[in-house]
Amino acid sequence: MSQPLYKMLLRILPMLLLFAAYVPLQAETYELTSPAGQIRLHIQTTDKIYYALEVNGESVMWYSPLSMTLADGQVLGANPKLKKQRSREVRETLTPVWGTRREIADHFNELSLEMEGGYTVLFRAYDTGVAYRFVTDLPGRIRIQGEEVAFRFLKDQDLYAHIVGDFQTSYEKLYTREKISEVKQKDFISLPLLMDQGQVKLAFTEADVYDYPGMYLMRLDENNRHELLGLFPRYPTAWEPGGWCQFNLRVTERADYLAETGGKRAFPWRVTIVATEDHQLAENNLVYQLARPSQIQNTDWIKPGLVSWEWWNAWNLTGVDFETGVNDRTYEYYIDFAAENGLPYVIMDEGWSDQFDLFLQKPGVNVPHLAEYAAERGVKLILWCVWHTLDRQMEPALDMMAEWGIAGVKVDFIDRDDQIAINFYERLAREAAKRQMLVDIHGCSKPTGLHRTYPNLINYEAVRGNEYNKFSRDETPGHNVDLVYTRMLAGPMDYTPGAMRNSTEGNFLMDNENPMSYGTRCHQLGMFVVYFAPLQMLCDAPTAYRAYPDILNFLKQVPVTWDETVTLDGKIGEYIVLARRKGDTWYLGALNNWTEREIEVDLSFLGDGSYEAQLFLDSVNANRKAEDYRFTTLGVQAGQKLRFTLKKGGGMAGVIGRK
Repeated sequence: MSQPLYKMLLRILPMLLLFAAYVPLQAETYELTSPAGQIRLHIQTTDKIYYALEVNGESVMWYSPLSMTLADGQVLGANPKLKKQRSREVRETLTPVWGTRREIADHFNELSLEMEGGYTVLFRAYDTGVAYRFVTDLPGRIRIQGEEVAFRFLKDQDLYAHIVGDFQTSYEKLYTREKISEVKQKDFISLPLLMDQGQVKLAFTEADVYDYPGMYLMRLDENNRHELLGLFPRYPTAWEPGGWCQFNLRVTERADYLAETGGKRAFPWRVTIVATEDHQLAENNLVYQLARPSQIQNTDWIKPGLVSWEWWNAWNLTGVDFETGVNDRTYEYYIDFAAENGLPYVIMDEGWSDQFDLFLQKPGVNVPHLAEYAAERGVKLILWCVWHTLDRQMEPALDMMAEWGIAGVKVDFIDRDDQIAINFYERLAREAAKRQMLVDIHGCSKPTGLHRTYPNLINYEAVRGNEYNKFSRDETPGHNVDLVYTRMLAGPMDYTPGAMRNSTEGNFLMDNENPMSYGTRCHQLGMFVVYFAPLQMLCDAPTAYRAYPDILNFLKQVPVTWDETVTLDGKIGEYIVLARRKGDTWYLGALNNWTEREIEVDLSFLGDGSYEAQLFLDSVNANRKAEDYRFTTLGVQAGQKLRFTLKKGGGMAGVIGRK
């Protein structure tokens, strides 16, 4: 054998062995291509069902197995025998109750593989990603002992990972940069997980999770593979109060199975989002598209909107003639501020009631009076509560609130996504909908599309948001940019923007009573356009906004839902620039990390005619004083290109309307 041939064999032998280990010979093969043809799934059935992913002719994920094990020992996906194969094309248009666009093109190709043993595996290919799910047709109730979800790669890959310590998590960590090989074996990666392969970006998450636990990922440390495996919290059998102020129910014992559920059902979609440009991630709607349609027939009462919020600013008001705090006078002031500025909602956060009994109002707070006071001024109240308190008192407590005229509930400290917690989310949304009440979930797991099924579930936290500026120094502008390419892939995000005390990189002061934010004033303003939150908070005090009439005028008019979204430019971890339209008016938003940069905004998205742009820009001195901004007005038209400087930790916000 010649030396060159010998060396070539040495190079390809590991790949051949890897292929043989993953996919035995004599496989049945299937293919599924996205509507535009750029994304292709290769599916093989041998000892298991495997699938591989190709984008623009390049392999981006190697053959990865999928299976589901039942408590009776049956393994769905093991030694699969095909009964029937079906294919279909869907070219539909979805019209969300609310969203980032008025219409969503729901175009996909689907392959259905019905197997012996009472189960089917559905595969879908969209131009923005792929997904698969199990569908079972089994009698009675079944227990799911385990589910095999795997993502395999032929080489190490760069990750933007959200590492959590265990299954008791609020999804409020920073994203880290590391390779698959650098993830510690003890680490759980919560979803969405973003993988950067250079020309292709993949994001892994799940959709339509109901009556089943949420999924995490962990690194497989075996055979030098570069592999991520699904990890699930098992069914809780015992728990006790714990965590902050005993607001959590911390699981102390678990069963040996994941879930007990109906035998005739569809299981969660395992989703891989695909992008060839970083900024495409900011427009992805795949989680929403894969969720169940709305279960609410009449949705006219579901009204997204801005919220005046008192907890972040610690009820601090300046220049008033009463003692501020959790009392009627303070809430009347917030209600008056909301009414004067057209804000539809005021949140009454922790303190209005006993945290463990919603029927015990605190002294100095009369919620029925405040609800009536608000209604007379065209404003509605949303009430905060601890999740397990509301769970225990749900129907009578919601009845009481509905009788008072309360618009919704902000439910906090769930910090779990086992089957019990997942079922709580849906039960709460369903019971609230019966009473025409909104739900804002905090201390929760990531969205998986339940907001499509119950559009009264109008926002989720599951993010390290502005609140951390009260007690942490880690909430950097770079983290804020990361969220657009990671957490927001899952759905709406209650970051709670709007801080009016702002800091440069070296001058941040941590103060629970008088909090501030990292980055410039315009960085905070840009969040109102960049971050999608149908129930959007104004986190700072009314008196802080009143000191800046130009900013208040912008905030009170910026929409919270949109007819169209166009991502103009961006790079993961560095910056994002996008435009959103409501009616005939466009809004611009940009966020930047700690590196000053020039950006170009191409106004080709505008229609014909002349427009006026009102822009909030980082001032020339914003690197020294983060609160310094410049407000300017200029005439613009379609096709024009504007250049701006985003300062360190900077941003931009603006309104473009027809003249």
